[in-house]
Amino acid sequence: MIRVRLFAGLRERAGWGEQQVPTPAGSPPPTPAHLWRQLALGETIPPQVRVAVNQSFAAADQQLQPGDEVAFLPPISGG
Repeated sequence: MIRVRLFAGLRERAGWGEQQVPTPAGSPPPTPAHLWRQLALGETIPPQVRVAVNQSFAAADQQLQPGDEVAFLPPISGG
């Protein structure tokens, strides 16, 4: 399983904040970009959305392993 987390506006738009995604044996390792499409969040990750794997920023094409946590972080504004 891979834990996928959405934050802020992404969570509100999708209607969920966290999901567990199974990693079928024998299939190639998924990437954050693959999960984005699989979870019907869009065709591609928008350039302003940051990806984190296991709480470290990562590339959208990084191969994931069972037990990983992927977070999609929208731009944050504040003041």
